[in-house]
Amino acid sequence: MKIHFIKIIEPESDMVFAMNRWDNDPALIPLIRPCKDKDESEQRRDTTLNEFRKRLDTHQVYLIYLDDTLVGEMNYMLDPVHLYRKVTGTAWIGITIGEAQGRGKGVGFKAIQFLEAEIKKQGHDRIELGVFEFNTQAYDLYTRLGYHEIGRIADFTYWNNKMWADIRMEKYINEGDGQIET
Repeated sequence: MKIHFIKIIEPESDMVFAMNRWDNDPALIPLIRPCKDKDESEQRRDTTLNEFRKRLDTHQVYLIYLDDTLVGEMNYMLDPVHLYRKVTGTAWIGITIGEAQGRGKGVGFKAIQFLEAEIKKQGHDRIELGVFEFNTQAYDLYTRLGYHEIGRIADFTYWNNKMWADIRMEKYINEGDGQIET
């Protein structure tokens, strides 16, 4: 099993097609995008190739491959307005393992480690993310990787007939050893 990553410099239609499929998968929607109610959770939307090109102005995006199969994508952006703690130079990360064969095999773990290394190469030492409180598998993954909870935003997203919090987590990466600061 080989896991590897490719940075998107110029998006292609097959990449956008795969991401649109994941973004509109009823099983993934509750995990990857906040919804204010049931109606919004049932909405579908497609990103165009031009819209994705524009996204690359603010995001560093990487494709995730398991052997030769595209199984997901991950990204980071710097200093978005939605940071819980407004610390200049913070990378906000996101990951989607869109294909079932990429789940439960350590792909997410290795992908986040890779993304952290890329962020560190760019000279940034703080990472923040959000995970919906019902997504305990992702929460456990981030905890194993050294992230810790810094806050919760109540009633952030709808799933399974109720509103759930968004748990905000952070990790500081030391310049020398890649370990977290506490």
